[in-house]
Order: sequence, then C-alpha cells, then structure tokens
Amino acid sequence: MCDSAENYSGLLPDEFLSRMRQLLTEREYAAFLSCYGQKRLYSLRLNSLKADRHEAKKLLGKAAEASSEIKTEASEQGGDRLPQCPELQPVPWEPDGFYYPEWFRPGRLPWHEAGMYYIQEASAMAPAVLCDAQPGERVLDLCAAPGGKSTKLAASLQGRGILVANEIHPERARILSSNLERMGVRNALVTNESPQRLASRFPRFFDRIVVDAPCSGEGMFRKEEEALSNWSPENVRMCAQRQTEILEEAASMLRPGGRLVYSTCTFSPEENEGVIFRFLMEHPGFSLVSIPDLPGIRAEEWGFACGRPEWLPYAGIEPDCFGEEGLKAAGQLRRTLRLWPHLLNGEGHFAAVLRKDGLLSAAADARAGTDARADSRDSRTRAGNAEKEERRKKKEKGKNRTQRSGKRNSGDLSLKDAQHMWEEFCRDNLLSADVPDAVADIGGERLCMFGGALFGLPAPAAGLSLEGLRVLRAGLHLGTVNRGRFEPSHALAMALDRSEVCRYAEFEGDSPQAYAWIRGESVAAGADRDRGWTLVSIDGCSIGWGKANGGILKNHYPKGLRKGSGYKSIY
Repeated sequence: MCDSAENYSGLLPDEFLSRMRQLLTEREYAAFLSCYGQKRLYSLRLNSLKADRHEAKKLLGKAAEASSEIKTEASEQGGDRLPQCPELQPVPWEPDGFYYPEWFRPGRLPWHEAGMYYIQEASAMAPAVLCDAQPGERVLDLCAAPGGKSTKLAASLQGRGILVANEIHPERARILSSNLERMGVRNALVTNESPQRLASRFPRFFDRIVVDAPCSGEGMFRKEEEALSNWSPENVRMCAQRQTEILEEAASMLRPGGRLVYSTCTFSPEENEGVIFRFLMEHPGFSLVSIPDLPGIRAEEWGFACGRPEWLPYAGIEPDCFGEEGLKAAGQLRRTLRLWPHLLNGEGHFAAVLRKDGLLSAAADARAGTDARADSRDSRTRAGNAEKEERRKKKEKGKNRTQRSGKRNSGDLSLKDAQHMWEEFCRDNLLSADVPDAVADIGGERLCMFGGALFGLPAPAAGLSLEGLRVLRAGLHLGTVNRGRFEPSHALAMALDRSEVCRYAEFEGDSPQAYAWIRGESVAAGADRDRGWTLVSIDGCSIGWGKANGGILKNHYPKGLRKGSGYKSIY
C-alpha cells in the first residue's frame, strides 16, 4: 500500500472517487480521502468462552512488551529504532476488542491456536455487538465465514441456546467450522446452504439474525487490495440485487419481535440505504430500530455516523414517488449507522437493525423448553440409573463382551452403542459425580451419528430434522468410534475446561513446551502422571488431547493443524 493519500488515491477507481466526491461535502471528501494515507489498524477480540479478559490482556501485553524489546534492540543495531510497545488499546464498541501494533503479530503465538482470541478488524466487530444475542436464544449468522461474527455471537450465548452459522461457499464453510472449533463453541450448527434452502427449513425460527451481506467491499480498500481489483459499478449493482434476495430469505426465518442486523463493508448507497428502503417498502411488518437509542450504544462518542436518506437518488430511488409511506421509510434511514474510516479507528461499514412486529417469546420458549426437557431428562436418568449401573457391572464381569466386540468391529454400530461408549468415556475422564448430567451438559440434548462420528446437538435443535441439509458440524463433535474404541475429538478438547476433566497438563504460552505441542511433538509427562486421556491447556485455554504413558505425554494434536519446525518462540 502507498504512504500518502495522493499516491493511494491514484489506485482508487475513478468512478468510485467521482461518486464519493458527489456524495460528500468538500470538507468531508478531503477528510475521507486523507484516511487512505494512514496505515490501517490491527485488532483482535478476546474469547470470553475460554479466557478471562483481564488475564488474557495481561499475557498479551507481556508478550508484546517482550517482542518490542527484541525488535527495538535489533533495530538499534541496524540504526533504525522502533518505538516502545504501547499498551493494547481498547476498541470502544467491543468490550473484548483491542488494537495492537502491526509488528506484534499475535497470530503466531500459541494462545491464538488455543482460541484465546480471534483476530478481527475493529469495525467488523460492530454488527455482532448490535445483535446483542442473549443466552438461550436461537441465533442465525446467515453469511458467516470466516467466523468473526459467529464466534462473538457464540460467546454472547454462553453455551446456551443455539447458533446456526451458514456459509454458501464450501471451502469458506470449512474455515468457518474450524474457527468455531478453535474457539471452543459447543452449541453451533455449521451449514453449507443457500439462504433459500435454509429459509424452507427454518421458518420463523430465530430470535436474532445477522446478515453481513456479501458486498462490493469499498470499505476494505485500505485493508484488502483484492477489493480494489474486483470493484466496478456493475459489481455494485449485482451486489445490491443479491443483498435484497438474501434479506428477503432472512426475514422469513425471523420470529415475531425478533431482531435482524443487516451490515456491509461498503459505502455505496445502492447496497446500504437503497437495500433497506426497498425492504421496508415491501415488508410493512418491519421497522428500523434507532441504533443510537439502544442500551449501551454510545454512537456519537464512538464516532458512528447516521445513515444518509438524502443519498437515495444515487441508488435510483425517489422516496416521494412512493407517497407518504416512501417518505416515512426514508425518514427511518437516519436510524441506521455508517462507520467512516476518517471518523473512527476502523474501516468502512454500514449497519441497520430491523425489528419484526410482534412479541418476542422465543427466548422464553427456549428457556422454558430447556427447563422442561431438563426436568424430563432428570427423571429419565434417575429412573434409568439402576439399569445403567447393571450394564456397567455386566461389562466389567465380561458378560456380552463377545457380542459387543463383534458388533463394534463389524462396522454395524448403533447410536445406542456409541452413546454407551461415550458415557464410558465421560465416566473415566470427566469430573462429575453424575455421569448422565455431565453427558447432557457437554453432549447436548440429543446425540446423532454421521458415519462413525458422534455429535451432540444443542437443546433447541433436538427436535429438528437435518436430513437433506449440508451440515458440516451438527453441534459439538464428541468423538469417533474407531475399531471398537471411542476416541474423543479435538473439538471436544477445545470446548472443555480443565475444571471438567480428571487429568490435565498446563503449559505457559511462551514456554518451549507450548510451541513443541503445536508442532505435534510429545513431551515429558513425569513418571507419576496418571495414564489416560489428558486435556492439554495453554495458560488455561485448552489446546487438545494428550495421552500419558510411560512418563511421556503423547501428542494427539491433529496433523492438519500442526505447525512446521520453524514454529518457535522469538522471545
């Protein structure tokens, strides 16, 4: 990227500059153009599912300070002194968001692999904040990859309720699933479907929906050179049409009283005010929520600007042609937000919060349903405890072992058999006096199998049929039945806390053992360590499974995630 606004503006499309010059006043345009001469900012969001905010910030600050000292020393030897590391600065609108210096590179640290934080552009944090998901709700992230908003939504749910994270592109859907796994999310479904297919399966199902719509990316010109090369007026118009179609499907999946957050990372009125205006005209049951009036939102203090209904003509819309309703809808557009890179520390974004008429009862229904199912589950498990205990004793005595072994090795394994093996794993490895409760808390309300893989569906999805849907992650992947044995999954390890397991090993994030573990190397375990599955964590954040045997902690970190031999600490 270029060092000055003048040099950078030469890279910006002429038609884009011409349009922005028409939209903005002379002073606004000068300020807007000046931001392209400034370096972009870098930020991350701490993961409250796995990390304590204050401890995590302290560890990152310590690592940044050590990195700064080393880089300063190296630069002084070369005659170019770097400034000392500043304290990590908070992102105003995201309590867990922090800016960090460009040279810090937190993505190379073991804490990143352990899911302590997610590297995310600051403005992109805003839509999930505006969604304000609450524990127990049903939430949809319709255009979810790579997962920044989904992982924040999951953190807001605190493991209760359900998150459906959808991505239409298969490869991006796999990245989304991987990021949800890394962040330790238990109650998410990852789907690879079109909005139309999802809408046919989830009518009026969700309490809250986020549509971070695919767009022309004008707000990312400073961050992503690809956005520059792909821009054209034709692409802007195509994006606006696609956004309208996606929003239409999202609206049908929202429950009465629910909240729908629409966002883009572009400046164009066609994709922002224009899309929302047309939606309001075609959906009289929806209205715009005044974002500055939402609890906890300090829009003016943060540098958030309101939407610009006066720009509708640039989107080919004359509100007065729609009569009184058109003028009313246009007036509502000032309730939307625009995030400008020259007014705040972030890139360009647009956001609108839509509310569907009616009373929202979904959260109460979900909680009541969960409580009812929990009561029912408790009565069932108590009634079945004697039977399960008897089965366990029979297994210990060796009764029916031949029949069970034959079934396991034949590949004709039933869900009931897999559930027994999962319960045995819980009994041997999890810290809980009541195994049925532990199984339900971790594995969800309903178990299901895909091939030999066992998944736990969150309670709100217990009655859903997933048949015919492209599902990459059906809740939490608990493990796989392989050659008659239950092998716990990496996803399960990432979702567990050390307080939930019988055996764990703890490494510090700047230790040689932490780096060695992520390279896939086994480490010394100590002769007195109990044999069996051991949860490995880095400064309290789980990183995977090990298996202690003979004084060695054998590494079960997935081969596809392992780093090369060059993955070493620089501190």
